[in-house]
Amino acid sequence: MTGRRSPSLRLAAQLQFLLALFALSATIIHAAQDFYKLLGLKRNATPKEIKKAYRSKSLEFHPDKNKEEGAADKFAEIAYAYEVLTDEEKKEVYDRHGEEGLKQHEQRQGQGGGHGGFDDIFSHFGFGGGGFGGGRGRQREQSTPNVDVPLRLTLKQLYLGETIEVEYVRQTLCVNWQDCMKNQQECQGPGVKVKMQQIAPGFVQQVQQRDERCVAQGKMWRNNCRECPNGQTQPEKIELTIDVQKGMYAGEPITFEGVADEKPGMNAGDLNFVIVQEKDEHYHRDGDHLYVTMEIPLVDALTGFSHEFTHLDDHKFTVRVEGVTECDHVMRVSGKGMPRRRGNGFGDLYITFDVDFPDSLTDKQREEIRKILGGGGSDEL
Repeated sequence: MTGRRSPSLRLAAQLQFLLALFALSATIIHAAQDFYKLLGLKRNATPKEIKKAYRSKSLEFHPDKNKEEGAADKFAEIAYAYEVLTDEEKKEVYDRHGEEGLKQHEQRQGQGGGHGGFDDIFSHFGFGGGGFGGGRGRQREQSTPNVDVPLRLTLKQLYLGETIEVEYVRQTLCVNWQDCMKNQQECQGPGVKVKMQQIAPGFVQQVQQRDERCVAQGKMWRNNCRECPNGQTQPEKIELTIDVQKGMYAGEPITFEGVADEKPGMNAGDLNFVIVQEKDEHYHRDGDHLYVTMEIPLVDALTGFSHEFTHLDDHKFTVRVEGVTECDHVMRVSGKGMPRRRGNGFGDLYITFDVDFPDSLTDKQREEIRKILGGGGSDEL
């Protein structure tokens, strides 16, 4: 006879399985990144302490300052930790459920709601879903405008590559800017305010207005705030290292992400140094190739010649031409162009020969040339 499990045994088995799931979830959360430890903070840190710790850590691991392997990844982790700990909603989720719970929360927001992860598993056993709260449509974060700065470089600098140290002044958030915000549900984003207006009995219209006091969704700036007496932002001078790679092109940007002006409720835009190539005295560039025009006397065009060139990096090389050179003849010298932008050698140098004819000849010179060239000297047509 095959016996059936009693309801109490089935319930005990379900509870045992749930306990195992809780243990697994705790292990996953424990193994995830500790944002407070990453920034060197206690879990009861104030917004001011979080801001101060972020500035210190970000400067320490900024890729422009720290060239050690893994510094860029560490910088990204620090930036994400700061983003979470300065967002009230994300911080609350992280404090309660750890990084794994935060990921599920962000996924649900991106999908416009629904449940996932452990919530789905628990719901199968009748314990209900929504353990981490319902989702709301995520508003895409805005960024401040990108800034383009012309970077004037000589052809020699683009040939050799160069490292340039510059100072840049940008607007950064007041250190205590978060203390100057208040809740305002009518704010739907930076500079955007939405009000409900009754246009007729039973009819309500949603009206969007421009209001610079709105700094984020549900957040408004408090005027005359003591914590930021000079306003939302303050000037900051930063040092940047511009790495000009060999063979870079005119119009190509060198980008520093998130280094443009800051503004409450918005991500900082990018700072782009856009290459402007200055005209060179001798060489003209097109892509990876260089072009030069050389004037030669008639005698060299007829008898051949050799000429020593000085390249952009000051090294010397000699070009030899044998035989007759026609006017506007173009000669290709392999490997004497610009360094290829993607690596793999150099472009080519193209030399255009411009033959310089004499303005006049004496009778004796004409006679000698006819003898040499075998001309008959007849004037008849």
